[in-house]
Amino acid sequence: MTPEEQYLFDIRGYVVVENALGEGELTALNALVDQQMAALEDPDFQTHRFRDLLTWGDPMIALIDHPPIVPYMEGLIGRHFRLDHIYIDVIRKGLSPIGATLHGGGTPHEPSMFYDVQDGRIFNGLTVVAYNLSDVLPGDGGFGCIPGSHKAKFPLPESWINMAESRHECIQAVVGKAGTAVIFTEALTHGALPWVSDQERRTVFYKYNHPAMAWTSSYLDPSAPNGLSDAQKKILGPPRNPLLWDR
Repeated sequence: MTPEEQYLFDIRGYVVVENALGEGELTALNALVDQQMAALEDPDFQTHRFRDLLTWGDPMIALIDHPPIVPYMEGLIGRHFRLDHIYIDVIRKGLSPIGATLHGGGTPHEPSMFYDVQDGRIFNGLTVVAYNLSDVLPGDGGFGCIPGSHKAKFPLPESWINMAESRHECIQAVVGKAGTAVIFTEALTHGALPWVSDQERRTVFYKYNHPAMAWTSSYLDPSAPNGLSDAQKKILGPPRNPLLWDR
């Protein structure tokens, strides 16, 4: 991360990385999504969440330690980090698979979703890399957040939570062309604004954590996908003391 990005992440709780995916990567990832959508029993769905992405093949496996993103994880979590869970949301219209409710925030404290700075170093719990596989333009909807709320000392007002009912002026939509990655701490108050574009929203979520922590109760299996590098297997491993990472 550059000093400018570090500063922006500290005051906003997120950073936008343009061109995190190249044209070839976008083509390959979207082709996989197309294949999976064609196999669904309900082809007329409005929103769908895909899991088990690592079984889809090399384009998904390559994102485990995607070179443009690794420096951000090292700067936001530490030299070692683990992949906690992953999924893809496809939204044709309306609400995301979990609705349009805001969640996260500095208060109340959530041990697995924290943000802190000590001695000039950022410390995060669960940290998200959200890749846009399609354009997200102003007015489309999509990822929305309250910048700076990862440091909030008071809970979010309940009347602001449901963005499908109303959207408070402090809630900001974060846009980006296909290939953009939005990296944010789960300590940030965030959610999915209702999708109003005529184009599908396709977003890949890779969620990382401190190596000794887990948000989910089930872990990704490093022995399941074929062709993993040793480094990728460690990133997929269960929680452990980072001092034992290389043992």
